[in-house]
Amino acid sequence: PASCCLCGLMLSRAACVLRQPARLARPAAHGPLAQWSSRKGPSQHAPSAHARWLASAAMPKMSETDKYLFDLHGFVVVRGVLTPDEVAAANAAIDKHIPEFKVRTDPELRNTASGTPFAGDGKTPRMDLGGFLGWPSPDSTVFRKVLAHPKLVPYLTELCGEGYRLDHQPLLIASDGGAEGFSLHGGSMDPEGNYVPYLAYHCMHGRMYNNLLACSVSLVDHPEGSGGFVIVRGSHKANFPIPKKLINGEEDPGDCLYHPATKAGDVILFSEGTVHGASAWKMDYQRRLALYRFAPPTVSYGRAYYPTWPAEYMEGATKAELAVMQPPFNVRLDRELVKAEA
Repeated sequence: PASCCLCGLMLSRAACVLRQPARLARPAAHGPLAQWSSRKGPSQHAPSAHARWLASAAMPKMSETDKYLFDLHGFVVVRGVLTPDEVAAANAAIDKHIPEFKVRTDPELRNTASGTPFAGDGKTPRMDLGGFLGWPSPDSTVFRKVLAHPKLVPYLTELCGEGYRLDHQPLLIASDGGAEGFSLHGGSMDPEGNYVPYLAYHCMHGRMYNNLLACSVSLVDHPEGSGGFVIVRGSHKANFPIPKKLINGEEDPGDCLYHPATKAGDVILFSEGTVHGASAWKMDYQRRLALYRFAPPTVSYGRAYYPTWPAEYMEGATKAELAVMQPPFNVRLDRELVKAEA
């Protein structure tokens, strides 16, 4: 049933802290890292006396049910991450920057095959825009908050590990009624049947590992039948490539292809190893979402961080947000961590 994919949240008293893993000696810190806290031993979980508490509220943990459903289906829905006020602020910021959106009218840039169920009316283009983490405050505030949001940190840590990092350039997507969706893509097998390790999911000894995790933040309601995000449940464990007729929607995959209904402020977390796409948008209001990709601390797919993220992304960012924007390297090497601490 559809309700099996709607995850419950288990609340506990917790807070976000920044800390560093154990090391032989700590060099003197300089610049924006100078006041960040440290952890003195590999099994010492209490924050030091110098720890910076970045939030103090009842924070969700990833429940056993959520873990089970993510491992089973390859995605999970986190309800109500953004408040109505935050959703309104995000949409107001987008309204101010609408002229900057890239309108994808070039046939070479289409994400769907013409005449297929994902293609929409064939005329209405999709729109997208990057760079919003660098918008002047307050336009960027809500979008930056996603990087270390108190409701998301436990999920991102569970799914990508301590020291999770922002991998791709985040993207805003906007679609008017009739706009194309996106043919099915992703998965741990390419069309030729080769294993794709940089997208792959695996679970070992009770721990989940996602080499690339997508985070789709709904900024409008996506009710049942509206179009938008679809996912092939369980395909992160597939051992065969997805057939071409399924990729383009020319063959009905049945109830394996699932559209999770979401409200504005909900977040869908899914492994890029799970086959996914989008059906044509059918509503009379504009579809809007913010798409992020996160990775483990030692994994990199994109190169937007190199040699550094744009200066405007860093200006005014919190220390937790800066920690998530660190380049890929091991947590043992003085990596600053965003942690959910009981």
